[in-house]
Amino acid sequence: MRCLAVCQTELVGRLLHAVLSPRFEVEFLVEKKELARRLHDAGANAVHAADPKRVDTYVKADLLPTTSVIIEDAGQRNLPKVLEAVRDAGGVLVYLLGTSFEDDKRAAALRADFPELTNVTLAELVAPHLATELNRSLTRQRVQQYQRYFSDADRVLILTHHDPDPDAIASGLALRTVLRRNKQTAIIGTMQPVTRPENQRMLKLLDIHVETVTPEQLGSFEKVALVDVQPHYFGEHLRHVDLVVDHHPETTGWTAMFKDIRSDYGSTSTILTEHLRAVDLDISERTATAMLYAIKSDTLFFNRQANRADLDAFSYLYPLADAGLIRKMEGAEITRERLDYVIKAWQQGRLVEHVFCAFLGEPPRDDFIPYVADFYLQLEDVQWTVVSGVVNDQMVVSVRNLGYSRNAGDFVRRWFNDIGSAGGHRTMAKAVVPLEAFQTKFGVHEGNRINQRMLDLVLDFLHELNGKKTPKDA
Repeated sequence: MRCLAVCQTELVGRLLHAVLSPRFEVEFLVEKKELARRLHDAGANAVHAADPKRVDTYVKADLLPTTSVIIEDAGQRNLPKVLEAVRDAGGVLVYLLGTSFEDDKRAAALRADFPELTNVTLAELVAPHLATELNRSLTRQRVQQYQRYFSDADRVLILTHHDPDPDAIASGLALRTVLRRNKQTAIIGTMQPVTRPENQRMLKLLDIHVETVTPEQLGSFEKVALVDVQPHYFGEHLRHVDLVVDHHPETTGWTAMFKDIRSDYGSTSTILTEHLRAVDLDISERTATAMLYAIKSDTLFFNRQANRADLDAFSYLYPLADAGLIRKMEGAEITRERLDYVIKAWQQGRLVEHVFCAFLGEPPRDDFIPYVADFYLQLEDVQWTVVSGVVNDQMVVSVRNLGYSRNAGDFVRRWFNDIGSAGGHRTMAKAVVPLEAFQTKFGVHEGNRINQRMLDLVLDFLHELNGKKTPKDA
């Protein structure tokens, strides 16, 4: 797109050049030759000195209806004549960049005479770019601090949650890059190995090694960093943590030397993409592929808990990644075992008031439970899914919703936080509680009664409004 900037001051000219030149073809029109020379010396190549009040000035500048004209409003009296000249020369896309402190009466008068005019403030022009740079500077400082802190450690453990998912695996790989270490000096570890087929396939295709560590081995590492998880998850096993990077809501009762927790982000890989960019580190194709897959997986391709930062990270990583490998990793999603539990959920589950609720009995792995919850959220008329099962004498509950109703994290915390671990975001949440504690609290033991009780709990939660019961909505 071509832009013509009509400037009165060097400051605004330089600012427009910095903001617009990377994306647009920008030409400058100024009244004084001295200003034209200074802008040219500052890097603006196409600068013309001419009278902005004359129609032929814009004709000579080859002004077209598709040319965006940005006119600096520095409080000059002849501004209406400049606007008339632009209009008479065929200018249609006209933007007035306000830099003066005049009241709104002048702007209103100009809009009355020139209805095609769009007002833009200097703050609107600068704010997004300034905020981005300030955030990047803050991230750079934080990263450099923990880089120095970890630099003298012989052995570093980058610890994930049990049975790590793509976001945890990719975040471990990314953090190792940030720390400028290799797999000998910084291992990616977990206390329970990777079991899900697509995650195993990810490790194989990208040649990533995740070691299984025991609680007794934790003391052999000089520094410990957590990714995609927080210290409370490990209970008494983890007594000291040096760094925590996570996108889940922050919990209490723990301390760390450094932490970067952003619960509004869709993935931990997004946070670590910003860490890598802040200190200008190269991202290998393998790491970029892992992180891109993680962002796509954790946000359900931006259908769940994603923000602008996730989109920016995805856009940045996409040209660096191997799209073919990502397609291969995604191909492992559907297995015969999982399909068996999808069918079982349909046969034994219930769909009431847009809520699909199913109890899966005792699946061999806990990943079957969130998989079924995600699967049935795609079903027509389903707005919430609550899927549960028993794994190793633990009641596991996965909750999903479309995001425009009540908070899934609040639901699991409401009913299960007092008897086990419960938490999550607005659109996805999880609870893990001892089966005996669940049975004692809710007084149910059989599968069909467990499912009915879970359905009652979520319906009661959805019907609450300011502490009062409301009629059940269809």
